Amino acid sequence: MNLTNLPWLTIIILFPIIAALFIPIIPDKDGKTVRWYSLIIGLIDFIFIIYAFTTGYDIKESGMQLAESYPWIPQINLNWSVGADGLSMPLILLTGFITTLAIMAAWPVTFKPKFFYFLMLLMYGGQIAVFAVQDILLFFLVWELELVPVYLILSIWGGKKRLYAATKFILYTAISSLFILVAGLTMAFYGDNFTFDMQAIAAKQYPFNLELLLYGGLFIAYAVKLPIFPFHTWLPDAHGEATAPAHMLLAGILLKMGGYALIRMNAGMLPHAHAYFAPVLIILGVVNIIYAAFTSFAQRSLKRKIAYSSISHMGFVVIGIASFTDLGTSGAVLQMISHGLIGASLFFMVGATYDRTHTLMLDEMGGVGRQMKKIFAMWTTCSFASLALPGMSGFVAELMIFVGFATSDAYNPTFKVIVIFLAAVGVILTPIYLLSMLREILYGPENKELVKHQALIDAEPREVFIIACLLIPIIGIGLYPKIVTQIYDATTHELTTVLRNAVPSLIKQADLPSEKSIFVSMKAPDIK
Repeated sequence: MNLTNLPWLTIIILFPIIAALFIPIIPDKDGKTVRWYSLIIGLIDFIFIIYAFTTGYDIKESGMQLAESYPWIPQINLNWSVGADGLSMPLILLTGFITTLAIMAAWPVTFKPKFFYFLMLLMYGGQIAVFAVQDILLFFLVWELELVPVYLILSIWGGKKRLYAATKFILYTAISSLFILVAGLTMAFYGDNFTFDMQAIAAKQYPFNLELLLYGGLFIAYAVKLPIFPFHTWLPDAHGEATAPAHMLLAGILLKMGGYALIRMNAGMLPHAHAYFAPVLIILGVVNIIYAAFTSFAQRSLKRKIAYSSISHMGFVVIGIASFTDLGTSGAVLQMISHGLIGASLFFMVGATYDRTHTLMLDEMGGVGRQMKKIFAMWTTCSFASLALPGMSGFVAELMIFVGFATSDAYNPTFKVIVIFLAAVGVILTPIYLLSMLREILYGPENKELVKHQALIDAEPREVFIIACLLIPIIGIGLYPKIVTQIYDATTHELTTVLRNAVPSLIKQADLPSEKSIFVSMKAPDIK
């Protein structure tokens, strides 16, 4: 039997979902059996992902690979259509890696463990489906389905304000996703060729005004998920009440769905509207970076501080997407992967610290590094990764975005200088609030009451293993980024070529005087 011919993406999506259905019948009183079962399922699925990537994926190809398409509901032309290209493959790998570690991070969960791990495995398959499906109606369905486990995990295993946070999350994300349905149906029905296939939809030509409307609707949906100011307010509340495994999935995977969809649909399917909206994306990206950095600096809750830090880092993704250069677009994808690893590590450390101190308020901490030396080392290393220390993945990703935008010939020099200066302010603020956070947690005088009433036990082997698993790729990518960028270079190059060609066409179509616009007319579609 030739294993390479198996429908690997379908297996990878359905295997954890089907495995989750057996959890209710597993005999288990204290949750020990079900957590090992879930971890083994997660590891097996991650092995499937690695096998499919190493045997069936060619990094030199830009098109869709591992493609599968089966009729599902022929009456409405809905197919089970999945595939992976350079944009989705690295995020599928990231999803399998982070979700498996999140299952391991959920070891302390003792309340309703069967239901908890059932939801975790559902999320495993649902998250991969978002990155793999190539049918726009199916994409909407899995996008919505993936929200349900997150809502339940927040509302059942969250903090004191968990119901408020979960309700806000579901309202923001569910209502905004209706724009995906409306825009998707409009694109599917437009023209003579009725289809839900994303590649066929991308090949259609839309009137410019309709393209702007479609882009605006999709942008709202994905701006909420990324999140982009001012659609971001659900995230600090959700992070403020979530458990460590939910944190890891929110920061590591869910935010990346917004960035992925923004590239896949807004930029890939509506290039002329993307060229028109690109300056707005740049401005919103800068606002994200600076506003969230200042807000993070002011937070006294550890969870909310890291949450706003995530919003700030996502601003770089938005700038990279709108850069119109290979380097900037590549940096945006790398920033998503990098932040997936770094964000998961930081929020895992938040959970580990809370398990020991039973407080999230920085004012109530202090000097815990003296008694927890492994926690001290792990906090310090993860924070250095987040502040983009050279030699770690965050530095490479942000540098690529800066250089990519600076060398873009789609914007005039004045606009570029202003954007780079303001974004650099955010870069300077990041180490200030992160290092001050470390000082308040680990250094300084000990909180006598905290030390007296809490057993400040150092990190156990499971926790050290999880952080080591996250730090190895963070450092590896920082030292040799090509290990990741080569996976998607062909895809981002093809996308950038399409976008750069759309800029002169837009200027001509809209009759914009390029010398007075922040866009300048590009003489040739050469790629920088």
